[in-house]
Amino acid sequence: MSEEASHTPAAGTPAEVLFYHLERQPLERVLPALLEKTLERGWRAVVQSGSEERLDALNLALWTYSEGSFLPHGAKKDGFASEQPIYLTTSDDAPNGARVRFLVDGATAKDLAGLLRAVYLFDGNDPEALEVARAEWKAVKAAGHTCTYWRQSPEGRWQKMG
Repeated sequence: MSEEASHTPAAGTPAEVLFYHLERQPLERVLPALLEKTLERGWRAVVQSGSEERLDALNLALWTYSEGSFLPHGAKKDGFASEQPIYLTTSDDAPNGARVRFLVDGATAKDLAGLLRAVYLFDGNDPEALEVARAEWKAVKAAGHTCTYWRQSPEGRWQKMG
């Protein structure tokens, strides 16, 4: 049994929801590292963006972020959606059976049911992004999910703040 299958949450089980406050590094540097950790755990992921243009930019960034790494991913236009370890989208679909959803650039989840983890990454230097993140935090907490807030230290290490 794969790790993904062995950790499939029961119906009604709260998801673990992480909020990453990006201030020192851009999304294009943080997201690949988090996706690598996700794949190392044997999990599939969906990256949901707030716009098609941003999704295209992330697609390119995931191909080029490091010469020594490879993140297998694709979007609807690439085909084989069910086979993609990382699926890029602007909607709430998960044709690859992912149990981890990354929400970037103002994307929000309609429902976290069935997820192991949801990860919101937001630009801490953008007042609008901060407002969206605050609203999502309140909604996620009200729905009974476990939330943690992560912020980068001056040394570049991620610290759990709450």
